Amino acid sequence: MSSNQSPITHKIFCVPKHVAIIMDGNGRWAKRQGKMRVFGHKFGVKSVRRSIRFAVQHGIQVLTLYAFSSENWKRPVQEVNALMELFVHALDGEVKSLHKHNVRLKIIGDLARFSSCLQNQIHRSEELTKNNDGLILNIAANYGGRWDIMQGVKILATQVKTNVLQPEDITEDLLSKQVCLYDLVPVDLVIRTGGEHRVSNFLLWQIAYSEFYFTDVLWPDFDELTFESALNAFAQRERRFGGINTP
Repeated sequence: MSSNQSPITHKIFCVPKHVAIIMDGNGRWAKRQGKMRVFGHKFGVKSVRRSIRFAVQHGIQVLTLYAFSSENWKRPVQEVNALMELFVHALDGEVKSLHKHNVRLKIIGDLARFSSCLQNQIHRSEELTKNNDGLILNIAANYGGRWDIMQGVKILATQVKTNVLQPEDITEDLLSKQVCLYDLVPVDLVIRTGGEHRVSNFLLWQIAYSEFYFTDVLWPDFDELTFESALNAFAQRERRFGGINTP
């Protein structure tokens, strides 16, 4: 996360507190370059750095990035292995810079399937940055929205089974406290790159009232100007959260 580049100087009004990004298009970007898909994933790390820097510069409180879904295990073994290696390398190479810039890192998802080496690296990275009070950076890895809701339901079901909780006591608010990101400000804006218009099992519970911004820009080409365009579009939205405006 280098600070050498000049920040965007345009004035952006109504900056969202929490932005979540579905980082799509690495493989297609690599194919256009005549390269293997993993080349696109490696190049996409640069876009992650740019996005973090932009978020810090513009006062965004929370940035959540969809790095690896629970469905991504279905990809070719060679690509999955390369992604795991890239994840370890990126954590090792970036966490000191994140710490230097007061960023708090959190990895969300079902981490049990990762190697012990990667799990240890995740733990060390989170421990190093846990007391930072700047941007909160969440990386969703082996994450799925359905898994997230299910693990919350299982926690409540166990409490009912052990008579800690009665079924009639279960509320929306109670379940909300069992899913990832429950202790953070709600997701205001979801950005998806790569031209697809779907959420791909990302934060299904958390984005019920989020605004969406879709762009054809492939993730490795996602830069400060594209991010700025998303924020400017967000500023034009009229958010009613299921209600209606009064005169």
